[in-house]
Amino acid sequence: MTITHNPSANRFETTIDGHTGYISYQSKGDTLVYDHTIVPSELGGQGIGSALVKHALDYARQQGKKVVPQCSFVASYIDKHEQYQDLLK
Repeated sequence: MTITHNPSANRFETTIDGHTGYISYQSKGDTLVYDHTIVPSELGGQGIGSALVKHALDYARQQGKKVVPQCSFVASYIDKHEQYQDLLK
């Protein structure tokens, strides 16, 4: 799976078999607000949502940004993965 950053749409996305899943964000200074994780039902159950969140959190770390998880899926992922809890604002 290839995940790309689409800065013009403020999201990280992957397209598989014509279906696009993504995590969207708002950039606010030194903070990225992750607000929606969308995975079409055709792609469900394949770990795509988790892969998108991991990619987005790794990006935040690489950019020296903090994270606000407005999306419950992102918040749950961070709760389950201690290595990302230091990114929380």
